[in-house]
Amino acid sequence: MHPSERARAHQQRGVRRHAASSDAYTFFNLLTGAELFDAVESLLPEHRERLFPPTETLSMFLAQALSADRSCQRAVNESAVKRVAGGLTCCSTHTGAYCRARQRLPLSMVATLTRQIGCLMAKRLPSAWHWRDRPVRLVDGTTVNMPDTAANQAAYPQTRTQKLGLGFPLCRLVGILCLGSGAILNAAIGRYQGKGGDEQTLLRSILDTLTDGDVLLGDAFYASYFLLCALSARGVDGVFEQNGQRRRCTDFRRGRRLGRRDHLISYKKPSKPDWMSQTDYDAAPDTLTVRELYTGGKILVTTLLCPKQAPKGALKDLYRHRWQVELDLRNIKTTLSMEQLSCKTPTMAEKELWVYLLAYNLIRLLMAQAALQAGCLPRELSFKHTLQLWLVWGQQGLGSHRHEQLSIFFILIGQQRVGRRPGRSEPRAVKRRPKQFPLLTQPRAKARVAIEKHGHPRKIK
Repeated sequence: MHPSERARAHQQRGVRRHAASSDAYTFFNLLTGAELFDAVESLLPEHRERLFPPTETLSMFLAQALSADRSCQRAVNESAVKRVAGGLTCCSTHTGAYCRARQRLPLSMVATLTRQIGCLMAKRLPSAWHWRDRPVRLVDGTTVNMPDTAANQAAYPQTRTQKLGLGFPLCRLVGILCLGSGAILNAAIGRYQGKGGDEQTLLRSILDTLTDGDVLLGDAFYASYFLLCALSARGVDGVFEQNGQRRRCTDFRRGRRLGRRDHLISYKKPSKPDWMSQTDYDAAPDTLTVRELYTGGKILVTTLLCPKQAPKGALKDLYRHRWQVELDLRNIKTTLSMEQLSCKTPTMAEKELWVYLLAYNLIRLLMAQAALQAGCLPRELSFKHTLQLWLVWGQQGLGSHRHEQLSIFFILIGQQRVGRRPGRSEPRAVKRRPKQFPLLTQPRAKARVAIEKHGHPRKIK
């Protein structure tokens, strides 16, 4: 037998062995389990029987997020064909009824369902997927473009550096994700600029997602005094890269020495920031003891003070995993094509954003199950590979509740592993040149008038 065939046979035997155990479908059963079913039932609004009830509407909305063609027309056409194939009466292919059904779909239902799936996955993680028996949460922010409508511009204005009529509405998204499973646990959405739109403010609005014993991992933007105090008050430890202002003041000759370039230092409470109320400022401690250490070419600041429980080498390896949140955001924005939303009102755009996050969590749910059966970590599996398999699986109409078919499906997911590339450094530049057209430097309506009068400008040589 060829070595590759022996490896494949060994993997299949492993899957069968896992399938015979009582917890073989721990994650996949969340989709049909009583706990999640009760949650969905409680979130459903009062509705009468329509062509597109809330559950059918959400299913079609999710299919749009996972499809390359995100148009409402494609979603309605697919629904009409499925009705005919299922022996039901033919329905209209006009999109009006479906668009109105999407508007009736409660935003709270989509957002709550996304959070609950993420939290249920986090509760069922094997201990081997944790860091030193502690769950690790990742935090980072990103931006998302919206269609250029007056309503979107009023709620999420474009950047001040762009002329009116040339930019796109921009919203900021800050998410808390699970390092073990990759699932998103919660997210906050706000304006890109203006009061209350910075990443720190958005993160503070969802800090209740963290529980006692968690470890929060983030970049230098989050290494602030008041955030470290808020985490400590919740029993949560933080591991961040030292921010630039304090990095210049770091002196390892001061404080209590724990090792080479590793010490405990006491931070003093800074002056009250504008966003903070006087009551919260007075409640914050006057000093905070943190640990600073130099490792991997970076200065880390953490509330993990004991060098025995959190050795320097372990913290170095942990911070390397912070890059996973960048890959997760890339999967959400690029792989799922969420970089540019389609809905033309702020309410629908925010709902569309949460539908993308729900679709992301459902794919992560499949990856967690495949990893459990393949005996590997979810981070070793390919998100795009899983997405492609799930789309083809649904198109073929294969049953999703027969254990034999599910075992094959999870084998297919586990066959593609992601390569390990620690410490890689890539230029932030693109090689492929854009099309040879000039940039739009005036509102489109004025540009049309200029074209009618003077014709199209020449291409850039």
